[in-house]
Amino acid sequence: MSEAIIQTIIMSLVTLFGTFGGILTANKLSNYRIEQLEKKVDKHNSVIEKTYGLEKDVQEMRKDVDRIDGEGQKTKEKVQEIDKRVTLLEKERG
Repeated sequence: MSEAIIQTIIMSLVTLFGTFGGILTANKLSNYRIEQLEKKVDKHNSVIEKTYGLEKDVQEMRKDVDRIDGEGQKTKEKVQEIDKRVTLLEKERG
């Protein structure tokens, strides 16, 4: 074989290995970046799930507060009624 053909074959092999190495490196980098994005998405989804749970808790707390407010209003009305009765009794005695 002539020297030119051997040089061409060697250059082709070097180019082939270089290209193949570049593809592998790019593939590893892409896979790494995808993994990092998946981790970020997992964190995001975790925050969303926690937020949803907190929203449900807040709704339950609001219901409790409304119920307590209603009971407080009833108690206030009862106290006012008792005050009126006491005032009437004091007038009758007084």
